[in-house]
Amino acid sequence: MTSRPPVVVLLGGPSAEHDVSIVSGTAIAEALIGAGLDVEQVLIDLDGRWWRLPAGHRREERAPAAYDEPASLGASGPQSGGAAVDRLAAASPQPVVFVALHGPFGEDGTVQAILEAGGLAYTGSAVTASALGMDKAVFKRLTRGIGLPVVDWREVRKARWEADRAAVLAELEAFAEGTGDPRLMIKPSNLGSSVGISLAHRAEEYGPALDEAFRFDSVALAEAYLAGARDLEISVIGNDHSRLELFGPGEIVAGHEFYDFAAKYTPGLSETSLRAEVSPATRASMLKIARDAYRAIGAEGFARVDFLLRGDEIFLSEINTIPGFTPISLFPTLPAEGGYSFADVCLKVVDLAIERLAARAGGRLGPADLPR
Repeated sequence: MTSRPPVVVLLGGPSAEHDVSIVSGTAIAEALIGAGLDVEQVLIDLDGRWWRLPAGHRREERAPAAYDEPASLGASGPQSGGAAVDRLAAASPQPVVFVALHGPFGEDGTVQAILEAGGLAYTGSAVTASALGMDKAVFKRLTRGIGLPVVDWREVRKARWEADRAAVLAELEAFAEGTGDPRLMIKPSNLGSSVGISLAHRAEEYGPALDEAFRFDSVALAEAYLAGARDLEISVIGNDHSRLELFGPGEIVAGHEFYDFAAKYTPGLSETSLRAEVSPATRASMLKIARDAYRAIGAEGFARVDFLLRGDEIFLSEINTIPGFTPISLFPTLPAEGGYSFADVCLKVVDLAIERLAARAGGRLGPADLPR
């Protein structure tokens, strides 16, 4: 496309991934500004209020904590989400909204529904796919149901944990015993960036790990631990499920025992590779599984699909419908094998949002269309 409308980048958000979103969103905005687009940045604070950052804002060396007081950065506002969307919908030309929000509200279909109601073009998956991708428990049930390989798991609801901790712990001990390894990965079902996740090495650690997960969600997953498994990722781009572009797998070598929050976001602690050393057959299988998972939830625009590889065994881990765009994120760098720069990926995502809105245009009903 030679001419694009203005872009509004949403960053921050009222989730535990707020700080990561600030890094992603400001990097996206800077790339789009550098590509010549008219870009506005809207910061959503932890209370859900929307702030307009100054024109041409750059994060530079600011820590995400600097955004705790938006007014100190020259931001105007705050507005409610409804008022902010009304303003964007009334603009001429109407902007494309680049959703760079990670975690609940931004990645689970909530903000997507708000933007749908405003008739705005926005990036990434729509409401249903976003909700399915965000909820790890539902995603696992769905993908296992269509025959994709996933790590075995158990689900624990907070209400049951609070009512009968002893019974829950006994069930998890029995589950772990059946896997042959006492270690369990315990995590919130609806969160990313490894927030709230723990590797519980023995039964005595299951309780504290569940307490940590329940700080962020009402459903926790306890997954079987795959000793020695490799962390691999594939980038997927596209709306049309028959013409998806897939790149990777890339690989992450965690600097900690597992790929926790610090290992993800501490510069230099973990290592990444844009081309994992896997056999052609393994790569082909992973690309097929990634494609199948993307199609299964009805994803659009872009996503990152995560895998665990133990020997020759491939396990689908999760899908991220709004993956990170941080300096150490693999999603925007893996497409380099297809000739995409970081800015090219951002522009492609914008173009796919415009394409999707155009494909949905003309669907409004009039009185004559009703079955009266």
